[in-house]
Amino acid sequence: MRDDDIIVLKEPELTAAERLYLPQILDGLKTTLRHMFDLQRRRAVVHQYPEQKREDTGELRTANYHGVHRLNKDPDGRVACVACFMCSTACPAHCIHIEAGESPWPDREKYPVKFDIDELRCIYCGMCEEACPVDAIELTPLYELVSCTREELILDKEKLLQVYEETKAVKPRKNPPVTDYGLTGRQSLDVAQPNVERKV
Repeated sequence: MRDDDIIVLKEPELTAAERLYLPQILDGLKTTLRHMFDLQRRRAVVHQYPEQKREDTGELRTANYHGVHRLNKDPDGRVACVACFMCSTACPAHCIHIEAGESPWPDREKYPVKFDIDELRCIYCGMCEEACPVDAIELTPLYELVSCTREELILDKEKLLQVYEETKAVKPRKNPPVTDYGLTGRQSLDVAQPNVERKV
């Protein structure tokens, strides 16, 4: 090893005040006092939850908040999931359990016979939402999830579809125009065969 490759680090020289940490202590006290006496700011952010709730959720929070899951429905009112297992594979907490069955509809091969999410085991990372090719699973802005037993917080397919019904007005489904699976519902047949007439 050459001498040029060796880097010697020297300990910095501290002043007497820096050795006593006085500047850092005074800086911290200044911040604490500023927050303590800033009553106008405190009134703006403190809410007596659950009696008082924030009403100004805002567009950004609604779009990006990772709350309770939901299973989306397609334009025909059927579950949009195609049981591809992408969400359960991507889930780092392994909290999604899917059982697939042969689809009774011609626009897909499979559909979920059983779809469970353990909301207590979930870390709300959004990986399932990102992995889904048909926008079937989403995280909603709902954050109030309480129960007396663990079993109540294992949401099955019916409960997840119920969450969709409760939140579809607040956060509409994106319904991706192009995926490997195509759309699910009436639109998918129109995209696949645009010139074929259909009775609706």
